[in-house]
Amino acid sequence: MRTFEKDWIAFLLARNVMIALLFYGSYHLRLYVQKAQGTQFKYNPKWLSTDNPVFLFRDQTIDNMIWSLGSGVTIWTAYEALTLWAYANGYIPSVSWEQHPIYLAVLMLLIPLFREAHFYLIHRMIHWRPLYRTVHKLHHHNVNPGPWSGLAMHPVEHLLYFSGILIHWIVPSHPVHALFHIVHAGLSPAPSHSGFDKVVVGENGSIDTYCFAHYLHHKYFECNYADGVVPLDRWFGSFHDGSNAGQDALKKRLLARAAGSQGNAR
Repeated sequence: MRTFEKDWIAFLLARNVMIALLFYGSYHLRLYVQKAQGTQFKYNPKWLSTDNPVFLFRDQTIDNMIWSLGSGVTIWTAYEALTLWAYANGYIPSVSWEQHPIYLAVLMLLIPLFREAHFYLIHRMIHWRPLYRTVHKLHHHNVNPGPWSGLAMHPVEHLLYFSGILIHWIVPSHPVHALFHIVHAGLSPAPSHSGFDKVVVGENGSIDTYCFAHYLHHKYFECNYADGVVPLDRWFGSFHDGSNAGQDALKKRLLARAAGSQGNAR
């Protein structure tokens, strides 16, 4: 990987496409094609749109897959290839597991926490009105999201979303950390946009998706910018728990923002 060659880059791209198809496709197949549990634990009883002009070809699933695979996985792979090339050439700091196993183990555990903070900051930024209208609005077409909605973003948003891997260009780590980081970023949107609180397994079992907060973000827009691993929304006053009190707090916050905007305009 010391030189850019189409063979190994094409391998990375093909591998990532297959990973995405298997992971996102499994959620979509079970929940939306087979409808294995019907609307049990589904937040919104409606199914994905099949005749909506905001989506490419008027179909939400086709639209989401095009953006996810065509832009999302491509940019994911570009960041991955660039980072591995930089590791191979010694352009970024690398640490061996043999010499620093405890440091690297702790660093691995911190990656999801860093991803949460990075996602929150990026997410708040793209809700700034000019960026929202030109970039993030595409993702928010999915008011009633499905698994493929998770990575259905504008290319500029993909560039920002996957940019978290650049932390490994600064903080000494190992290539396996960068791989875990980018794959975690690539796959975690599937369960968080599944639209179901639980995925039923067997007759009595179920797996929590922990996506209620993010579903509310798609429903109300200006709340729950993080995924909840780190309580950033609680700390910064943007948390909505789905209750009437949470809705009242959101309305007050939006009214205060509107009043502030009018005051600045004067």
